[in-house]
Amino acid sequence: MTTGDIAHQSASEQEKAPQTIERAPEEERKITSRIVPVIVGGTFLAYSYVREFNRAYGTKRAIVVLSEPIKMLTESRFTDCRIVAGSHDPEVLLETLKSIASELAEKTPEAIPLLLGCDDRHALFFAKNKEALQTAGYVCMCNDYEMIERVSDKHNFYDLCEELGVPYAKSWYFSASPNGPDELPVHDFPYPLILKPSDTTAFQNAEIKGKRKAYEIETPEELAEVWVNIKASDYNEEMVVQDFIPGGDEALSIITTFSDPTGEVKLVSGGEVCLQDHNPAALGNPLCVIGARQEQVIEDAKRIIKHLGYVGYGNFDLKYDSRRDQYCFFEINIRAGRSTYYTSLGGVNFVTPIVDQYILGKELAYREAYDPFVYCCVPDRVLKKSIADKRQLEEALALKKATNPNPYPLDYKADSLGHNLWSYVMYYNQIRKFKRFFWDTDGQQFKEDQA
Repeated sequence: MTTGDIAHQSASEQEKAPQTIERAPEEERKITSRIVPVIVGGTFLAYSYVREFNRAYGTKRAIVVLSEPIKMLTESRFTDCRIVAGSHDPEVLLETLKSIASELAEKTPEAIPLLLGCDDRHALFFAKNKEALQTAGYVCMCNDYEMIERVSDKHNFYDLCEELGVPYAKSWYFSASPNGPDELPVHDFPYPLILKPSDTTAFQNAEIKGKRKAYEIETPEELAEVWVNIKASDYNEEMVVQDFIPGGDEALSIITTFSDPTGEVKLVSGGEVCLQDHNPAALGNPLCVIGARQEQVIEDAKRIIKHLGYVGYGNFDLKYDSRRDQYCFFEINIRAGRSTYYTSLGGVNFVTPIVDQYILGKELAYREAYDPFVYCCVPDRVLKKSIADKRQLEEALALKKATNPNPYPLDYKADSLGHNLWSYVMYYNQIRKFKRFFWDTDGQQFKEDQA
């Protein structure tokens, strides 16, 4: 069997093959030089894949599928961007990916196309279409579709936490379907509270008046008004009413795991999210993460991953509950997170376990990526005006000077002038965004009636 045959084995065949394959470094370099990342989506994670493949393996071409041009990607010297209107539609996306695979097979037959996504919906799409994608020629990192569809729903995730004894915020569930209640028992809940969709993917695709990624609700009257808007929309899944854990961004936390086909965690990294995005459409995306090892969080994440038999990257959002002195889990993102580049900052280039496990067929050793680091996507001015915790602010500012490679994932000197120009347009645009969505609201969630 040739190295090309090994690289193009299906995932099921690879799982049956010996986990340890002896190869000389030179042979490994020959294989990794043939990898062509095919990335769906245009988030920071997409560019993080591009830069880290270049940094680790010298990869000079990544194909990126976008529904519209995004300058940080289209201006990169390392990307071959395919702008496909309607690529959010599963049928259009499948045909697009098949066409790209066919093109590679014809023009670059030695290429190893590695399929990567940036969103939970991409992970679900890959899993659902695994056989067709592998037949087309992709190395496709997939979990069992039924399992990830189940656990990506927050109600099911919290049921799992309950079963495993993993802390989570107290929650109530209500269907937004026509069969669900027209009114909620708004006076029965403690305030403030959080309202969020149980099915994030379905919520993303819904048309809802005043939609926010998650709602910070101050009063019964506000909850009643928001519920009317959701009920009038085309979102028909459950909504979660959740206890508000005291504290701001300084109490948020994140952990990323990478696990093998047996569900054993082989890589872990994470830290304190001392600043999140406050744009209602992007609420919760970490913009500043200080590396911090939290034993309880690591052990709880490992138990969840092992119980599920989950493979590859998973990303968990949490918040520290000072009332109970424990970290409460909010959700699992069924892929690498938007900020998973911080794993590279912590000492392990985050694309290398993907290549080692799915391309080279190696058995992974356990590693933790907690070298001192800060992941940061905003200027110092934003940090100084937004981070209330003095200890976190001082640590973030100090680590920005010491972290290598650059704490900002889009700043990559090896890339083109055009890319780096647009990366810093986005970087300094955060000042305007924080003014509108955070400073002008005195740190409260931006709501449409404040516009």
